[in-house]
Amino acid sequence: MIRFRWLLIPVIGMLLFPSPLPAAVEIALRGQEPKRLEEVYNLGGLAYLALDDLLPPLGLKGGWDAVDHVYRIHSWLGTAVLFPGGRYLRMDNRFVPLVHPPRFIDGRFRVAEDFVREQLPLLLGVAVSYRNLDPLPVAAPSKEAGLDHLFSFLLRKKGKAGRLGLRGVAIDPGHGGTDPGAVGLYGVKEKDVVLEIALLLAKEIKMRLGIPVFLTRDKDYSLTLRQRLEQADKPEVDALIILHAQSSFRESAEGATLFIRPEGGAFGQAPHSGEESRQLARKLADTLYAGGLRVNGIRPASLLPLGEGDLPTVLVELGYLSHPEDNARLTDSEAQKKLAQALYQGIQRFSAARKENLP
Repeated sequence: MIRFRWLLIPVIGMLLFPSPLPAAVEIALRGQEPKRLEEVYNLGGLAYLALDDLLPPLGLKGGWDAVDHVYRIHSWLGTAVLFPGGRYLRMDNRFVPLVHPPRFIDGRFRVAEDFVREQLPLLLGVAVSYRNLDPLPVAAPSKEAGLDHLFSFLLRKKGKAGRLGLRGVAIDPGHGGTDPGAVGLYGVKEKDVVLEIALLLAKEIKMRLGIPVFLTRDKDYSLTLRQRLEQADKPEVDALIILHAQSSFRESAEGATLFIRPEGGAFGQAPHSGEESRQLARKLADTLYAGGLRVNGIRPASLLPLGEGDLPTVLVELGYLSHPEDNARLTDSEAQKKLAQALYQGIQRFSAARKENLP
């Protein structure tokens, strides 16, 4: 998810109960005697381990905060704050992207194996020796492999198309099915509010622009990244809008934030200008602000849902489910309509600007 996933009720993460692997890992500070951990869980082909088990062998302290609904890891470099389902962790004033979100499994807060091997040593300034004694088999290359390259190929080929305004729009309401996304006040789930607003936005576009709209989902069900991508790959799609909401352990956090790909590519991505994504983000930010919503700005983010290439793409975090006013706005039917109308107006202005910029 770009996503900050700040506040989740632990029971949400227990909806899936994968079985412990008949395996074990060894972990220690480099040069010290390793400790064997046998509670290893397999979830979606990834090995997950409990942070409560991982920290003591590394001389680190941490624990789950049931009030703020976060897990804190303390080290001499600072305190890392993780959130169930979060695509980011926070350390001081930095936000660090996570490849796989941590989650509750069988009542314990767990992280994926790659976090232990690659990110934990860098974040906390500790040299970690880690070995999986029975690693999961590596799948043979398939159509799911190299998903970043797939994003790049499918999205970049649209860069020169659709210069007569927008021919079609893809909308991706985040999460769905077994993935609730962020959970905020009163148990409101991100997956539900973004779907409602996506459906309203799709209706506005079809009625008022008269162009096709392709939703990645129109009901509450799970999707793979490939399935989400398929809608953006329609020949007539000239823009992709990704909708999310977020939560924070700070109740004061509020407002919308818009994300676009970083300039020049990142994490091995091919360079791109992203000018049209910036233009689309500005139009959306302006109309959201005019609609009475606080807008926190437009930020670059190297997140997989944004993909690669030149297809104008904006990820919109619509507000904080942990903030009373944002929560009310995101769940009230009339307020949802106004949000959808504001988003539509930004898309309409972007379409009109495309026509004006014809060579």
